[in-house]
Amino acid sequence: MSKWIHFKRGIIQELPLQIGVFPFGVIYGFLAIESGFSILQAFFMSSIIFAGASQIAFAKLYLFVSPFTIITSVTAINLRHLLYGVSINQYLKSLSLKWRIILSYLLTDEAYAVSINYLKKNNDKLNAHYHLLGSGLTLFFTWQVSTLIGIFFGDQLTGFVNLEFIIPLSFIAIITPMLQNKVDIIACIVSGFSGLLFYKLNIEIWIVIAALLGIFISYLLILSEKKK
Repeated sequence: MSKWIHFKRGIIQELPLQIGVFPFGVIYGFLAIESGFSILQAFFMSSIIFAGASQIAFAKLYLFVSPFTIITSVTAINLRHLLYGVSINQYLKSLSLKWRIILSYLLTDEAYAVSINYLKKNNDKLNAHYHLLGSGLTLFFTWQVSTLIGIFFGDQLTGFVNLEFIIPLSFIAIITPMLQNKVDIIACIVSGFSGLLFYKLNIEIWIVIAALLGIFISYLLILSEKKK
């Protein structure tokens, strides 16, 4: 299969998720300006960090806490990308260092969600990574454009549209297609409820702890099924 076909499929499969990504970026652009960032600072954060949840956390914390707290909070939120990297590494480890650096930069929530399923089912080990390139670039373009709209027009949009409500909906849209068996569903439920608990307890790395707990539970369930 040609590189272009993989790349095009990555774009097409990523496009539906942009319905949730776009308002997410608008919210960030608006919050960044409200927090006192300049237009260039707000825009280039979307290019440098390129991670919606941590960018919004950065913007919300900027005026109220120390730089150390901001750095640790953003780092903790972004640790989920480490889990993505570990998961997808088996399909990319044969690539050159240059390719792995590019794809790791583009490895965001939505790009991972569509590309990990594609890579699992595709036998073309030589060119399948172009799917992640396509999905990642699609999200990157959407995020930069939506950030700009949030920077310049966010105050007008947020006045009559509850854009923040779309953030959890976009993550639900990512997760739901990936729940294919009982173990997946149980792991998702455990992660969800434990995440709420740790968040209420004001534990900064609640996302990472909840994810690891879900992974651990799923591992135990898989072991128990193998023993049957």
